[in-house]
Amino acid sequence: MRHESFDGARGCYIEAALSVIAGKWKGVILYHLIGEPKRFNELKRSFPELSHRILTRQLRELENDGVISRKIYPEIPPKVEYSLTDLGRLLEPSLLSLEGWGVKYIETTRYSRNCQLDKAE
Repeated sequence: MRHESFDGARGCYIEAALSVIAGKWKGVILYHLIGEPKRFNELKRSFPELSHRILTRQLRELENDGVISRKIYPEIPPKVEYSLTDLGRLLEPSLLSLEGWGVKYIETTRYSRNCQLDKAE
């Protein structure tokens, strides 16, 4: 669909959405939270190249944006789980659509920078 003129409101909506998921790790963090809560170390193991500090910052930003929640269990050792909020779950179709687009993009362009693809796929 071609837009004949710039629609400021629509552009604002896209910018608002991208401001929440923009960043190297936010999209994949959200993707990993689809379906079930994850503990910090579960997420950390999913991204071994991601530092503890950066993961903490990205999780805090996503929590501040209202798309994930952090639940602290009163036990020793402390247990903290991260999950998508109702607002965050609304991103699921978009994240899955982006994943599908990414597959096509990689197949079409042979893009490989920083992608660790499962050889079984």
